[in-house]
Amino acid sequence: MSGAIRHLAVVAGGKGTRMGEAWAATPKALIPIGGKPVLQHQLELARAAGVETATVFTGYLGDQIADFVGDGSRFGLEVTVRAEQAPLGNAGALVGALDALPEQFFVLYGDVMAAVDLARLGAFHLGHDGDFTTLAHPNDHPFDSDLLEVDADDRVTAIRACPHPEGGHFANLVNAALYAVRREALRPFAGAGKLDFTRDVLAGLVARGDRVLAYRSPEYIKDMGAPARLAKVEADWRAGNIRLPGEGARHRAVFLDRDGVLNHERGFIRHADQLELIPGVAATLKRLREAGFRLIVITNQSVIARGEATEADVAAVHRKLEWKLGQAGAFVDAIYLCPHHPDRGFPGERPELKIACDCRKPATGLVDAATRDFAIDRAASWMVGDQARDIEMAHRAGLRSILVRSDPATFDAALAARPDHVAQDLAGAAELICAESMALAAQ
Repeated sequence: MSGAIRHLAVVAGGKGTRMGEAWAATPKALIPIGGKPVLQHQLELARAAGVETATVFTGYLGDQIADFVGDGSRFGLEVTVRAEQAPLGNAGALVGALDALPEQFFVLYGDVMAAVDLARLGAFHLGHDGDFTTLAHPNDHPFDSDLLEVDADDRVTAIRACPHPEGGHFANLVNAALYAVRREALRPFAGAGKLDFTRDVLAGLVARGDRVLAYRSPEYIKDMGAPARLAKVEADWRAGNIRLPGEGARHRAVFLDRDGVLNHERGFIRHADQLELIPGVAATLKRLREAGFRLIVITNQSVIARGEATEADVAAVHRKLEWKLGQAGAFVDAIYLCPHHPDRGFPGERPELKIACDCRKPATGLVDAATRDFAIDRAASWMVGDQARDIEMAHRAGLRSILVRSDPATFDAALAARPDHVAQDLAGAAELICAESMALAAQ
């Protein structure tokens, strides 16, 4: 693990006012998940990733944390506890102690439960020469979350802090508050006193033009610093949904065509104002997620190759899709698109994209990429689409397939592609998927 990050900084100085009377005498970092303090989960996660030393920054009830951690030897680590003398926000104490930290380190909040491959995050950060890398993912409440805008190279270009302006559409990419940090990138903030990692540090680094990166990951990470969130994390633990890296877990997924499955078929959608969600889609996606499925959109977007829309236009369509789903408490894990088209002769077409590729459905390139990114068990996964190419791709990729009846003009051809099932819409497809899953579980 040459060049790996070997230090973890845990920020655990908050008063825990959101937790109420039940936990008033316990620092949030020591609240148990599965019978074990969340801080212990964090230290064990770090040790498993090759971390050797840690610093825990404490404030309220910090003596309890110090007593619990000791010197860290029982966790296989060398741990230092540093108590702030006055509240300095979630970043102030750390920035004030930069000279006590190594050149590269991870940062994790003390009220976050994580099952993340820290070694892989560190390799991404170091390999991309990051100044500050944040783990990022979608969630079911983007409307009250701090959101990131990133470019094609995963560089953060803007932070959309909550609350968000009315009428806007924003990508559902949430700052998950797990960071890999180059120490000297924080040096300009030294002496500032009270600091917040998102509002001050992250925003300041982006404004300054530093290399702030978003590490996209579907791994488990949740804030458990409020009663409802603590209950959800505890329920996830009991259900076996918090799997540590290296346990070899494979995930079931529902792959989804976009047009005709999630939104009304409108021919070629070139602008965000043309996109209209099919009623009930968000509720159906929530049901599938609760049943344990990853949700991944696979879409051909030949409008880009034909010169009828730009990458930015399609990105705006997907921002609207993600935002509308998020407003209803739903989200997809990722959207994979093919911008290519094999045929030439369109006015304004882009020659560099007029190719025969391995990602345009019915080819399986996008499913292959998602399988790698999300550790998908294809034999337990599904494709829901409304075109023959969706069904043919499912056959080639080893997925079960469901054809939905959105486009009468192409239905007969799609039916001839031999789907495993036919449903009226996504809600009907979810009924079939969930019923079959329950039947298999009962065997």
